[in-house]
Amino acid sequence: MRELVRANGPLMRALTVVRDSGLPDAWIGAGVLRDLVWGRRYGTGFDLRTVRDVDVAFFDPADLSRDNDDRATARLATTEPGMPWEAKNQAAVHTWYPRRFGGPPFPPFHGIAEAVATWPEYATAVAIHLDPDNHIAVCAPHGLDDLLDGVWRRNPTRVSEQTSHERLARHQPAQRWPGVRIITSPSAHGEGR
Repeated sequence: MRELVRANGPLMRALTVVRDSGLPDAWIGAGVLRDLVWGRRYGTGFDLRTVRDVDVAFFDPADLSRDNDDRATARLATTEPGMPWEAKNQAAVHTWYPRRFGGPPFPPFHGIAEAVATWPEYATAVAIHLDPDNHIAVCAPHGLDDLLDGVWRRNPTRVSEQTSHERLARHQPAQRWPGVRIITSPSAHGEGR
């Protein structure tokens, strides 16, 4: 994974921008990493300019406002315009997630790893950041197997089966990345793990 990231100049630039932004505990993750790995392994390649968004997860329990997300996104866009930044304060997810996506209320996350562990698929429940010594840190609470092995599987922690089916229809992984396996059966949860 680190080799794929290091080999991609635009993604390394994005990691540098995020690291230098001053956002607290900021990471890039989710779909952009899936697109990188699966584009290189199962598709026609990867171009950061074509991704829907560059998800930046940061952790700021001192300001849970939606304005904080907007300011963070604007800060990144000021430094690197043209990048489809989308910054979200993971400390605030509990304030809006149930209202937007359904499900019961839940307590605030205590850190980035706890938040990443709830992201929609195991293959997207991964985040990376660049430390001051240019080392790439990886946060993968469920491991990297599904991401590296091309497996689309719902993470049931917070994502309903209905939402998972909607995401599957929207992202069409089998068409975008031939060779990716799609596992929709709840009984297959432990397969390949």
